[in-house]
Amino acid sequence: MSTSRRTFLKTSALAAAGAVLPARSWGRVLGANDDLRVAVIGLNGRGQNHLQSLSRIQGVRVVALCDPDTAVLDRVKGKVNGGDVKLYTDIRELLNSKDVDAVTIATPNHWHSLAGIWAMQNGKDVYVEKPVSHNVWEGRQLVNAAKKYNKVVQAGTQIRSGEGLREAVQWIQAGNLGKITAARGFCYKRRDSIGKTTGPQPIPATVNYDLWTGPAPLVPPHRNNPRNGPIHYDWHWVYLYGNGDVGNQGIHQMDVARWFLGESGLPRHTLSIGGRLGYIDDGDTPNTQVVIHDYATAPLIFEVRGLPKKAGIASAGGDPALNQGGGGSGMDNYRGVDIGNVIDCEGGSLITTQYFTATAYDKAGKVVKEFKGTDRHMQNFVDVVRSRKTEELYGPIEEGNTSSALCHLGNISHQIGSGMGPDKIAANIKSDAKLSEAYGRMVEHLHANNVDLNKTPLTLGLPLSVDAKNERFIGANAARANKLLTAEYRAPFTVPSIA
Repeated sequence: MSTSRRTFLKTSALAAAGAVLPARSWGRVLGANDDLRVAVIGLNGRGQNHLQSLSRIQGVRVVALCDPDTAVLDRVKGKVNGGDVKLYTDIRELLNSKDVDAVTIATPNHWHSLAGIWAMQNGKDVYVEKPVSHNVWEGRQLVNAAKKYNKVVQAGTQIRSGEGLREAVQWIQAGNLGKITAARGFCYKRRDSIGKTTGPQPIPATVNYDLWTGPAPLVPPHRNNPRNGPIHYDWHWVYLYGNGDVGNQGIHQMDVARWFLGESGLPRHTLSIGGRLGYIDDGDTPNTQVVIHDYATAPLIFEVRGLPKKAGIASAGGDPALNQGGGGSGMDNYRGVDIGNVIDCEGGSLITTQYFTATAYDKAGKVVKEFKGTDRHMQNFVDVVRSRKTEELYGPIEEGNTSSALCHLGNISHQIGSGMGPDKIAANIKSDAKLSEAYGRMVEHLHANNVDLNKTPLTLGLPLSVDAKNERFIGANAARANKLLTAEYRAPFTVPSIA
């Protein structure tokens, strides 16, 4: 182990024990004319969007890049300062550097909370991608760390930064369309099969797999999509590292739906219906799912569809061998929405079809008001790092944690559920009209994709009651569900408990 790693682990151990110096003493106090020195961690996907956003902000200098894949580092470094940027494969060595003021985190989900906590323990402010956690417990530790170390932490829920959506939330909550009756979110986004391997796959020589795996169990990759290989991107569809599309795209739409509802915490109850249908591959998260969260204000309903409108549509640029269920790029929509939100109210609806715009309609379908805005999320993070006015963050970590937890609650219901025929599921949920309607549309969609639900049934998740204050399950099914609120971590990549 290098000296820098020893130093890092020593300081992290002190921090976990509560013996760390006040966080401000670890970092530089920025003057009005000082550049903010930023490192970007995780560069194969969203991290490159972070680089683009940071490049447009005056007074920001990207000084370091970190990724456990040297091929990714080599591909990206030339785009930053003409290649004049420090490169790291080990996040611990980066975080030990005193030449970095803030980090942005775009790693796979299972690294988000730990990377954020370690960064704060080493004096850095943090921008962390959604979902901010891989499970409910570690998300709370991230929130606790932000308070304990007095650091700025922005969740990557960038829809909250748009002026139009912020105005729309206030307008709906002022009662301009009456009471909300349902807050809906949608991710109808094509997800092809990732293929089916026959055993462990070789790890590319450029990847430090121990560092990539981090807190997760160190097991060989069991996926190898020709487009993404055995490591990158398809981790989204494996529970060891990702959270499916509920936690990939759904975090945005559930965050927006909860924002409109004005609900600050977790729901009273949650339930999932879903499955991975239309093909057999190495993924284990649903590609088709409905999650309903029971809030006092109104239900929050989120839907995932990864299959196309109907079987037999040619997938644009796709590999026919991966499209075992037929498949293509043409997708369903709900009242014109494939990715977005529909907020139903007594006097009409508000519909978002793009991240930062929305349109309000009356009951007759007439446009009442339009809202438009742009993405200001990274700029807002930088502004607050300078001002230290955390109340001005557009994506405060507490809000990001709650919306991330909504994803986890739905997935937990699914993971402890049981396969069941379509008629039996319908009978089980018939008392809930809104859920039954969403389920009925989902069944029609699967039939259009030639999915026989009697042969490959959906999973009816267990209904779960939630103790929102303590972020735990109570009542029937609680014992099984509570085991999935956290994970066993692999030393030395252990998410610490933060008082």
